[in-house]
Amino acid sequence: MNTPSGAALALIRYRMRAVAIGELALRHARSWDRTPAISIHFDGKQVIEGKATAFTNGAIEAAIIHSRALLEFLGLKGNGKTQLRERTGTRQADDSVIEDFPPLQRLTIAKAIKAYPGPGDEAEAALAYVIYLANKGLAHTTNSFSRHDDGSRLLDIAFRGIPVLVVNSFYLPLGMRSPRYKPRSRKSAA
Repeated sequence: MNTPSGAALALIRYRMRAVAIGELALRHARSWDRTPAISIHFDGKQVIEGKATAFTNGAIEAAIIHSRALLEFLGLKGNGKTQLRERTGTRQADDSVIEDFPPLQRLTIAKAIKAYPGPGDEAEAALAYVIYLANKGLAHTTNSFSRHDDGSRLLDIAFRGIPVLVVNSFYLPLGMRSPRYKPRSRKSAA
């Protein structure tokens, strides 16, 4: 068995944490009727003030990119806005993929969808949509991306599910405990 290096484990944990922070940011953003104010402090000193989107937009966009990277690591790629395809063929020499760690194998679409407690087509659409956004909505200027369509619901599904797929497909088969990746946060004052 090819044991993952500390650097590889740290990168995967970092990506999982970025996705979890994006899920937290998306959850807050979806709950607002109007965008609240934010103030950010470093060592108790306020350094930023403005709208909460100063945090949420960047966190959500980073989560989209890290989601794509984790899905490709596991073996999944996008095939349009709502469908997945399995990674095949050649890859770059420096790409890190799950099959670098025998006996681990690429995640199949069927296995990824089966892990979701809801409808399979919804799971596939959510995972495909996050890849689509990374490739099209963030990497290019396009008219097909809107924060106010059904996409935020699909992102929520993807952000919650991708770390679970990594744990179930990577950590557990290697006999490793899942890293702590969920951020500590406080409940919103209502």
